[in-house]
Amino acid sequence: MATVKTLDLALQGGGAHGGYTWGVVDRLLEDPRIEIEGISGTSAGAMNGVIMADALTRGDHETARQALRDFWRAVSLAGMASPIRRSPLDMLTGNWSLDQSPGYIAMDLMSRLISPYQFNPFNVNPLRDIVDKHVDFERVRRCDRLKLFVAATNVRTGKQRVFRREEMTLDAVMASACLPFMFQAVEIEGEAYWDGGYMGNPALFPLMEECSARDIMLVQINPISRDTVPTTASAIMNRLNEITFNAALIKEIRMIALLQHALDEQGIENCYQQTLFHRISGEHALEELSVSSKMNAEWAFLSHLFELGRTAAQRWLDEHFEALGQRSTLDIDTVYMNE
Repeated sequence: MATVKTLDLALQGGGAHGGYTWGVVDRLLEDPRIEIEGISGTSAGAMNGVIMADALTRGDHETARQALRDFWRAVSLAGMASPIRRSPLDMLTGNWSLDQSPGYIAMDLMSRLISPYQFNPFNVNPLRDIVDKHVDFERVRRCDRLKLFVAATNVRTGKQRVFRREEMTLDAVMASACLPFMFQAVEIEGEAYWDGGYMGNPALFPLMEECSARDIMLVQINPISRDTVPTTASAIMNRLNEITFNAALIKEIRMIALLQHALDEQGIENCYQQTLFHRISGEHALEELSVSSKMNAEWAFLSHLFELGRTAAQRWLDEHFEALGQRSTLDIDTVYMNE
């Protein structure tokens, strides 16, 4: 009988690109050799996490896989009513970008000139209704099979707020996914919150300090590096978006690496020194996609991302499964420390 290995998942946010993460998680849930102890997620990563926590109170890994598919299908169906859709030319050429979509162009221009408090005074957010319909947060809070951490950014202080599973609410998840140019800040206990990606995409320290698994699998969907310098307005915006939503993660990983080196030199063992890091990255698979594609909720696109994620997870399992519990497969110095 195969030994079951336990790991934690750190899931980045990235709008519709969270479909890639869905594919990775689906493949990991399918593997009987793996048990997921905890999830730290931001934005779309947080949504994947709460869907999974809710499902595990009702059934097993297969229940969670189906719940994730149902959620992303519902996102796609809601997107069919949106004016932000691909242009006919993009559909013909197989371009997943929304850069030529009249609806996207209008929304993008409006968000630069008018705040969401003005153009969306009733704070309409279809995604909130979808999450509310698919997640019973009372079940999530009592789920004893998964530790869950969701990051948001406090607007007033600029600090990170991590919501634990025991305090998880619909507002906490929506705060984690609240893009300030599109939606009004989410009010929780008298404080206003924006997207967690600004300060923790995702937060790693809760997994290290509050989970017993040594292995952390980072599912990264925002490319770190690019071979070329962007020269068009859309490409510049896309690169700025990537840098912004990777900054907190890079800073935290660098801090952890420096701390590990210091503890190694002193021969001290604790949760930070013992943690093993792994990464499944969508960097190469997603690098040709523009920032606008993060709003493309077409089922064909989400299914495409799902298959890319499953393939990447399968490749990682084939090459590195035996490393779980033994050694890190993520070279932090090369990926995050060097220029």
